[in-house]
Amino acid sequence: MRRRDFVSAVGATIAGVALHGQSAKPPSTGRLKQGVTQGVFARGTSLEDCCKIAAECGIKGFDLIGPDQWPLLKKYGLVPSMYPPGPGGNIPEALNRKENHAKLAPLMAAAIDLSAANGAPNIITFSGNRKGMDDREGADNCVAFLNSVKAHAEDKGVNICIEYLNSKVNHKDYMFDHIAWGVDVVKRVNSPRVKILYDIYHAQIMDGDIVRNIRDNFQWIGHFHTGGNPGRHDIDETQELNYRFVAQSIADLGFTGFLSHEYSPAPGHDPAAVLKKAIEICNV
Repeated sequence: MRRRDFVSAVGATIAGVALHGQSAKPPSTGRLKQGVTQGVFARGTSLEDCCKIAAECGIKGFDLIGPDQWPLLKKYGLVPSMYPPGPGGNIPEALNRKENHAKLAPLMAAAIDLSAANGAPNIITFSGNRKGMDDREGADNCVAFLNSVKAHAEDKGVNICIEYLNSKVNHKDYMFDHIAWGVDVVKRVNSPRVKILYDIYHAQIMDGDIVRNIRDNFQWIGHFHTGGNPGRHDIDETQELNYRFVAQSIADLGFTGFLSHEYSPAPGHDPAAVLKKAIEICNV
């Protein structure tokens, strides 16, 4: 779908509401604050058009957009809900290797200050890949780094979120590929500002038992990502998870952070319709 067609489709939806004598206010997103990533939109859609569409749909946050674009997000009333990779390393090279710590520490400190000054609540970080390292050694190294930065994050009110990814389909050799490993790390750090980014798509591939694991480990989770399995596509009835129940369960726990959509629309599917459906499913 062309960007112009996508924007027009959403605009027509809003206009249609107004034609029926109702206000064209964004739809409610229920008890959960929903966010997006840029991949949910049609390929080639400008960031400004993404922001317009997101705001019209009632979205509250926009993940993984750099500080240089935060004024654009704020123009449309969107929170920069997750600082992009960089200060916390990247997927293969991050906190589990001591040799990365000296480089990442000043980057993380600067990102914490910038996030606090701009109302950005979360910074993403990663374990890194194993590359032959024992999981216990990697966990110890992650704990050491997070302990070194947690006081600054606590002082500034910013969350550092270590992401849970699958090593079976997308990120071979990634260390934080089971929930128990990540829970061990954040429990040992024991900070209200060091949390898990619980990506539901990745979690389904590696551990399953999604709702039970969320309930059992809720106090250690700071942010959620959505995506359908298999394929990381639409979160509707075309995949194996009941996202309405998952969202309901998260809301029932009193979650106040962001649940952000990080799927890619299935080939041939209308991105506008897919986003509208995803928002409705999680509107609990």
